[in-house]
Amino acid sequence: MGKNTGFMEYERKNGPVVAEKDRVKNFEEFHGQLAKHEQCMQAARCMDCGVPFCQAGVMIAGMASGCPLNNLVPEINDLVYRGNFSEAYKRLSITHCFPEFTSRVCPALCEAACTCGLHQEPVSTKENERAVIEYAFSHDLVKEEVPKVRTGKKIAVVGSGPSGLAAAQLLNRRGHEVTVYERNDRVGGLLRYGIPNMKLDKKVIDRRIALMEQAGIRFLTGVNIGKDISAKELEKEYDSVILACGASNPRDIKAPGREAKGIRFAVDFLSEVTKTLLDSDFEKMSIASPVLARGDIMRKKHGDDSRHEKIPYKLCEGKDVIVIGGGDTGNDCVGTSIRLGAKSVTQLEMMPEAPKSRLDSNPWPEWPKVLKTDYGQEEAIWKYGHDPRIYQTTVKEFIKDGKGNLKSVVIISLKPEKDKKTGRMNMVPVDGTEKEIPAQLVLIAAGFLGSESYVTESFGVEVDGRTNVKTDVGKFATNKKGVYAVGDMHRGQSLVVWAISEGRACAKEVDADLMGYTNL
Repeated sequence: MGKNTGFMEYERKNGPVVAEKDRVKNFEEFHGQLAKHEQCMQAARCMDCGVPFCQAGVMIAGMASGCPLNNLVPEINDLVYRGNFSEAYKRLSITHCFPEFTSRVCPALCEAACTCGLHQEPVSTKENERAVIEYAFSHDLVKEEVPKVRTGKKIAVVGSGPSGLAAAQLLNRRGHEVTVYERNDRVGGLLRYGIPNMKLDKKVIDRRIALMEQAGIRFLTGVNIGKDISAKELEKEYDSVILACGASNPRDIKAPGREAKGIRFAVDFLSEVTKTLLDSDFEKMSIASPVLARGDIMRKKHGDDSRHEKIPYKLCEGKDVIVIGGGDTGNDCVGTSIRLGAKSVTQLEMMPEAPKSRLDSNPWPEWPKVLKTDYGQEEAIWKYGHDPRIYQTTVKEFIKDGKGNLKSVVIISLKPEKDKKTGRMNMVPVDGTEKEIPAQLVLIAAGFLGSESYVTESFGVEVDGRTNVKTDVGKFATNKKGVYAVGDMHRGQSLVVWAISEGRACAKEVDADLMGYTNL
């Protein structure tokens, strides 16, 4: 597929990226695209490798290898190489609901498993995918299928994140009447409020939702199922209910002083920032950025205090920010804090620093457990002159001032130690390594514990030890007849691409249960 010798003739070239000094002035996307002919050359690097791990989507050593959606990557790359973007979109849309989302936020499991990546840079499958879907939108090729015949079956989807949207899309295409309930004021779930705008422009979500509405899917926002409407009411009105509520129960940090003012969960912080920006339509962000320091001077210079205040600078401006957690959400907090004028940003990571290259114990095509410096860390290095991450460290105590506000934290080093009973390695504190550092804002990005109890208890569905909703392996039906669980609520905190994959699979199961067969 592609050009047989392309991987030897062309080096990998990524799309242009806005420099840190410019992109931190706003919340706009900063990854650009190559010209069409250049993208074709990148697709030419796809090898006729015989065994395309890129599309396998299998678990190896407990980690995903290849695309969970099983996109036929070599075929798509071949069409891009030949400049046939229209056919590439048709091929991609057979297996993928929302390439515009994953081509922005997915960590590219396909590229990690690329055969070309064994000895050189992998094929730029993620950027090829983005080029295809953006070409399709710009040429009016993206159409949401409107069913010619309705089945008369009614389905409720609770949650409008990627898994809920994927299930709703396919079930509507089948002819069922689908209503999506969202407790927030806007549709999108974690796509909307869990991922910053600079990674996923919210207009990208809006254009897809508009197509889905035109195809007959009904979206109801500001409705909290389990509180505003009971599970019993929903089950009475609909033939099937799909729970796609996410794993939105954040893991807390239990340390003395936790009650101090100025300690927030990362998801709440990111949600507030995004909602404020959306409500203000991103007014004034691009011309009045306190990231360049002296926010008050900038306000006076531009003479527009009231409009400037619609950007939530008050959350971070002039503050020493501590982010607890080294994952994607923690990185998003770093980038967001910098854009909001933080005085300093420190990111605490409990685990040791990853190696810069694969270890012998982590061979291809396993997911590469190597050091990754993401956009937020890059911006911190540019602004503060050093990597914000401190490894093998956590917070031992939160220190308050006389008014109950957070003023500093005591951090402590950690070391790996094997548990004598279980044999598992745990990170344990090292006495004598305590250190107090200033902090007026702490953002806890330590992951999630699973589903929220008021939803699961309302529906009476069983949960496992991690509070994920229980189903048979590979299935989505819960112990309650007609009720299904999907996405993070079902599998635990995971990737957008896994959520979409589960949404599609769940739609097939629901359809088969309702109709006796499925042609999805």
